[in-house]
Amino acid sequence: MGLSLSDFKAVIFDMDGVLIDSEPVWKIAMQSVFDEVGCKLTKKDFQITVGLRLDEVIQFWYNHTGWEIISPKEVEQKIVQKMVELLSNDGTPLIGVVETLKHLKQNNIKVGLATSSYSILIETVLDKLQIREYFDFTHSAEKEDYGKPHPAVYLTVAQKLNVSPLDCLVIEDSLNGIISAKAARMKVICIPEKTHTPEPKLILADYQFESMAELLKVI
Repeated sequence: MGLSLSDFKAVIFDMDGVLIDSEPVWKIAMQSVFDEVGCKLTKKDFQITVGLRLDEVIQFWYNHTGWEIISPKEVEQKIVQKMVELLSNDGTPLIGVVETLKHLKQNNIKVGLATSSYSILIETVLDKLQIREYFDFTHSAEKEDYGKPHPAVYLTVAQKLNVSPLDCLVIEDSLNGIISAKAARMKVICIPEKTHTPEPKLILADYQFESMAELLKVI
């Protein structure tokens, strides 16, 4: 199936692992805080919860291992604070991101952001990467009743952009994100995050590219 930008009125980006190489940073922040509370997680453990909202990740591991030092909410706050610190210091856009955003705006394509990350992290990333001007609407799944793989975050972005979900193209990196976008009846590009264990089910996406730079050559 060929990919033509003229088939879409909006492109909606995931954030972590799509705009910014933040997945390794998430692992550092989460492992640091989880270690503090005595919850020792391996790389394989982190793979289980890729694409979920942070509060859902924390609740998952709290249910499985439990800890008594501080509440899950306090763990959540500590991880978010650590992420803001790390991204503010070292955040860089993934290859081809800025060029792709410029290309979309030049072609009058609406641009949205739909992420499981919290609003404060959206703000941190937009400012650090200096890409705020390219987005018509940004939205965090923290404001939804359900995070990915539920389609709510994508449906809200489409509504705010005043574009039918059928006219939206999504760029994702995780299986949960792909399921979320497909459930919203959107076409999905997958650019797999390089630090994740290879996931055969990513073929559920309509298109797949190795990088945003590769995608840009096609559109």
